[in-house]
Amino acid sequence: MSEKEKVAADVELTSSDRTDLDSVVRPWTTTRRELWAFYVYYIGNNGLSGFNFGPSQFQNLLFLAGYDPAHPPFTAPCGADTQCVLPYLGSVRDVNSIVLLTNGISFALQAVVLLLIGAWADYGRWRPNITIFFTILAVAVSFAWLGVDDPSRWQAGVALYILGLITYQCALTFWTAAFPGLARDLPNVRQSAAEAVSGEKTLSEHADYESMERNRISNISFAVCSAGEIIILAIMVGILKGLKSDASTENNTKAFSALIAFSGGVWLLCAIPWFFLEKRRPGLALPLGASMLTIGFKQTWVALRECMRLKQTFLYLIFYFLMGDVLNTTVTVIGTLQNSVVSYSTLQLTLLLIVGIVAQGAGIYLFWLVQKRYQISTKTMLCFNVFWILILTVWGLIGIHTDKFGFKHVWEIWLYQAYYGLMVCPWYAYSQTMISEVSPLPQMFLFFALFSVVGKTSAFIGPLVSSAIITASGNNDNYPFVFLFTLGALSTVFLYLVDVQKSRAECEAFVLAEAKREAFADSP
Repeated sequence: MSEKEKVAADVELTSSDRTDLDSVVRPWTTTRRELWAFYVYYIGNNGLSGFNFGPSQFQNLLFLAGYDPAHPPFTAPCGADTQCVLPYLGSVRDVNSIVLLTNGISFALQAVVLLLIGAWADYGRWRPNITIFFTILAVAVSFAWLGVDDPSRWQAGVALYILGLITYQCALTFWTAAFPGLARDLPNVRQSAAEAVSGEKTLSEHADYESMERNRISNISFAVCSAGEIIILAIMVGILKGLKSDASTENNTKAFSALIAFSGGVWLLCAIPWFFLEKRRPGLALPLGASMLTIGFKQTWVALRECMRLKQTFLYLIFYFLMGDVLNTTVTVIGTLQNSVVSYSTLQLTLLLIVGIVAQGAGIYLFWLVQKRYQISTKTMLCFNVFWILILTVWGLIGIHTDKFGFKHVWEIWLYQAYYGLMVCPWYAYSQTMISEVSPLPQMFLFFALFSVVGKTSAFIGPLVSSAIITASGNNDNYPFVFLFTLGALSTVFLYLVDVQKSRAECEAFVLAEAKREAFADSP
């Protein structure tokens, strides 16, 4: 069932179950101030602290604390043309392997946390408080980096790296969960829904209208974040010039921590309006026999069970699990190579991020223009996007036996940032849209929760395997691309097998069978 058809089905169920028009119109209205507070929050939660500079600083500290394994331990520092190792978790490991291993641990913890409390975004009125909690914790972690700016403190960097990734992802997850309610409570969307129920417009017309409004909010949110992030990065360039980050290794290391703290401060400023202006919309009522401590596990089990009844949804779930792991791990591996190639230069990394953000804005916009112009399906656009993700793994794979190519030169890193933004970033839009294409609307929250857990689960497998591959290959940092290309190619088979037309029929039958489930009633 397409997004348009799902919206229409939802309204049709509403119109048949509710005779009072006032019961269709929800009592919460999304105001312009609330909507812009939602947009501005995204400027702060842009990932610069926990997802970009935090990991780079962590790897930088490891490199400075490590030693060349060609000499006795800790007698020769790491250099640009030497290997670099440190003892970590019982073994002497390459620093890139340590980053991947720690990344895998972080994602494993994220999976556990979101499995336990992720469902709280759908029930009761807990979600805003959870967003506030993780945001404040993430900001605190950002400021804590100011005390970790010396290689001797790299063990503390491990903790901050893991906490930074977890708090960033959790804050982003619970902020994103507000989107459906915001879109549905727009005055014009509420009016359109009422007109559809009263027969003043067709269900198809309302479905088209609501779909366009959701896309409008999504596109504006991304545009506002990108514009804000470019301004933040431009300010950071000025900060780096003031700190003379390129004057010495010590200055560069301190500059990393300063940028992370600055990002945290901006995040807090951008988050405050959302903390106060977001309306406390009620979620769903807890099913009988469930508690807030068990609902996450029960929701995941129910979603998986229901998914098994929807064959096309299950096929896409397998693809999403595999390809999500491939992309997450590929980006992490390339990130470790990138940091080494630019010698952990804060200025170079900041300029690279500016190029990447401009490119990703252009990439997503161009993909959307082409899709709109030629009316291309979501699956076809996703297949096209996945092809370029596989090319990215081939790029790295070539570098196994040569130093001339494979993310080993500065020019390649600049090219990668542009390539990633233009050809790879649309994955984050189309992979999510495809979930809605193969999921029944009345239980959409269940399936998005399932895909979220699956995404976090797969995200820790790839880094752990890649870390082991690097160690087993004698510290060849390009060897994980063999595993990533193979797994990526395998995953495309499952995407090819997904039949959206069959999925529509399966979802229609599923909706009819499950329309009266009391578990999906609104909480008081």
